[in-house]
Amino acid sequence: MSKGTLIMGVDPGYGRMGFGFIYIEGSKMELVDYGVMTTLVGDAFEDRLLHIANDLHDLFEHHDPDVMVVEKLFFGKSSTTAMKVAEARGVSLLMAAQSGVPVFEYTPSQIKKAVTGNGKATKKDVQKMVKQLLGLVRVPKPDDSADALAVAITASNKKW
Repeated sequence: MSKGTLIMGVDPGYGRMGFGFIYIEGSKMELVDYGVMTTLVGDAFEDRLLHIANDLHDLFEHHDPDVMVVEKLFFGKSSTTAMKVAEARGVSLLMAAQSGVPVFEYTPSQIKKAVTGNGKATKKDVQKMVKQLLGLVRVPKPDDSADALAVAITASNKKW
């Protein structure tokens, strides 16, 4: 009997970091869990990173994923925001390494193409396909969690 793969998807952020877990066995894909880790705006940045690390630790302990998949950063207009998101992303990579979980990374266009077939798909298109592929009644909310599930779905056809 073959064992399936539990994939953890992460949508990096420091105010909200999305996470999603899907279980893949053969051609079956099943939603396991999703949500967001949030930090408080008024807290010191290092405390926010610590909060993310603690939340990630709990998720790794609870779910024991086989692999973590994270979105590569796309640098927009604000380099200050991008640096903080990169630091939060670094915390997720560190926590995966500490948990012995291999990490794979995909660009936003790779994720869009894997989920919708179109590397230039809109956010709404991606969310609709996440809903459809996982057989959900509605699109997962908040958006960060739907994005994390899209990241996980991107890795679903890989052989580990």
